[in-house]
Amino acid sequence: MSEQTVRDWRAAAEGGDLVVLDGFHALKHALRFGADVRVAVADDPEAVRALAAQLAPDVEDEVERLVRAAELRTLLPRVHPTGVAALAVRPDAADGRVRLERMPRTAPVVVLDNPRNLGNVGAVVRLAAGFGATGVVTRGDLDPWHPNVVRAGAGLHYATTVQSVTLDTLPDGPVYALDPEGEDIRALTLPDDALLAFGSERHGISPELRARADHLVSLPMRPQVSSYNLATSVAMALFHWGGPHPG
Repeated sequence: MSEQTVRDWRAAAEGGDLVVLDGFHALKHALRFGADVRVAVADDPEAVRALAAQLAPDVEDEVERLVRAAELRTLLPRVHPTGVAALAVRPDAADGRVRLERMPRTAPVVVLDNPRNLGNVGAVVRLAAGFGATGVVTRGDLDPWHPNVVRAGAGLHYATTVQSVTLDTLPDGPVYALDPEGEDIRALTLPDDALLAFGSERHGISPELRARADHLVSLPMRPQVSSYNLATSVAMALFHWGGPHPG
């Protein structure tokens, strides 16, 4: 293990607004979507290079350039099974805001109202990236760039826009709030500029966001079933919207 590599990692981690990319898939996705990755470390760099050659030849050269040997357990509280981690620059918030506000919008923004579970938020980011949503915004005290959210999102924060907002700084667009009392989603067409708002599984949409909603929307659900998982609800709504445009 190079002492210089350890020093570089610790200096980078302490010196700015950097994001830990935990595991090979997080590194792969971040590189694919333009992240500024400052340093990558691995217990076995050759094994990581082999993973890149097998699973992501499109970023193989970048992985080759970045990855250096280091004992991960000395740098991180837990080590991903793929034995690699990286540090990348967090995207500029002002640039993200411009993307969220740009009109005409070609895909919805997912709004998470006071989410509580970090893993669920990361799963929603993965869904939003896969469906080509404009972004994921969260309202409340949970940081959508928390390391556990980024871990669950597998680096796909860099494939969409992820930010915190307040009720007053929601992006423009009609608000479609998921609520058991709403109109069946199957009877609606969700527009590209929609804000698709989801509450927590326990409490649902907050009263203030419910009052702000232009439409209340419900998902089909068997009687006596309490709720869907947050990520499942987001997936159902995005699938109903229609997904990425061809071409």
